[in-house]
Amino acid sequence: MQIGFYGILGLGLPLVAVTVLSALPSQERWIRVWDFPRAQIAVLLAAVMLAAALLLPVGEPPGIALMGLMGAALAWQAWRIWPYTTLHRVQVGAARSCPDGAQIVLVVSNVRQGNRRSGRLLALIRDIDPDLVLLVETDAWWDAALRPLAASHPHAIRCPRDNTYGMHLFSRLELHDAEIRHLVSDQIPSIRTGVRLRSGESIVLYGVHPRPPPRADTAQRDAELVLVAQEVRRGEAPAIVAGDLNDVAWSRTNGLFQDVSGLLDPRIGRGLYPTFHADWRLLRWPLDHVFLAPAFRLRALRVLPSIGSDHLPLLVAVCHCPEAADRHPALAPERADRARARDVVATGRRAACESDATTERVDRI
Repeated sequence: MQIGFYGILGLGLPLVAVTVLSALPSQERWIRVWDFPRAQIAVLLAAVMLAAALLLPVGEPPGIALMGLMGAALAWQAWRIWPYTTLHRVQVGAARSCPDGAQIVLVVSNVRQGNRRSGRLLALIRDIDPDLVLLVETDAWWDAALRPLAASHPHAIRCPRDNTYGMHLFSRLELHDAEIRHLVSDQIPSIRTGVRLRSGESIVLYGVHPRPPPRADTAQRDAELVLVAQEVRRGEAPAIVAGDLNDVAWSRTNGLFQDVSGLLDPRIGRGLYPTFHADWRLLRWPLDHVFLAPAFRLRALRVLPSIGSDHLPLLVAVCHCPEAADRHPALAPERADRARARDVVATGRRAACESDATTERVDRI
């Protein structure tokens, strides 16, 4: 029994430890990375607890203490991912029908810069025929490979980069007041553009791909997301924010982003819809996102087949329903959220200065 106890201890305590780390309010990458595998950690904790119940003697104090620690860790992990299950109430209502001209179909995909299977992506876009296609990690090679999209999606914003932060937007709908911005770092562009729907109404689309935490602390990533959130809150037109956020749906930063922006997550109440890593079925996380203003209702949400990238494309179809915003007005952020947002932006800008890659630049197109 001693061997069994120490075996359970060796499996359970590390899971408890990383759960505690993930609860710390830190932007250090070696801490924030434990936000990602919450579902996997929860499954492992449940499995170890089951093994402990079968192998350890009932009523022994060490076993009770270990089971208590693992139970608390499992409860914490389950609480964080519970909103992204079908047991939770949906945050974005469903639209059973949609008036002509009010529907928008958007595909978001991280193509992976070194991926050369552009034919898969082009075939997928041809089959789905979306209104908007937002692509990230696009370099000069991808810029050339994507030229056939001009026939079906004549409106485009191109920002090829060879540093894995390139971005392209292709649209069948008219774009206006388009900008390529560098909100925190001159190495990381983002897109802001107006989109004129067939109904004549205009919305605002933000395309973002902030720096990921495994290669750097999360300060710059968090700051970029909060800056976009603050801009969305100040804006008048209904907004959609989409892209590879390099962050999981249940992270603190995404929660702060929603609180500040007033945008809604269509995943809540529907499922995880994991998009990364495409090749690791048991280690997939929801890193690619679309956040919606209350003026939108959901028509479809799907993870699409592989295009050879390490990310799976995400499809979101929405209906612009202005009356929905009247029924579900965005709540003003709490004072604590506003203060935290200011701190996040200040910290991110300091981090960008220290990396000698900071500039705030907007290029109008």
